[in-house]
Amino acid sequence: SAKQGDIVEIGIDVVKFGVTSITLKCEVRNMMTRETIITIDATTMVNLGTDGKPKPHGKTQIEFVKDRLV
Repeated sequence: SAKQGDIVEIGIDVVKFGVTSITLKCEVRNMMTRETIITIDATTMVNLGTDGKPKPHGKTQIEFVKDRLV
């Protein structure tokens, strides 16, 4: 586990694009030792409309902020 003062990095990859959801895999590593602290195989994020129900997000690939600003 991470201790106070450790510097960690979080890596996130897209596992699956759904119509209303995106499933992500996450790995947290100690930046000095490169040791994996924890891996989360699947976290599902769901796009919700103003009515609180799932709404299509229209995403089919990873999008980077730097590419949107050009």
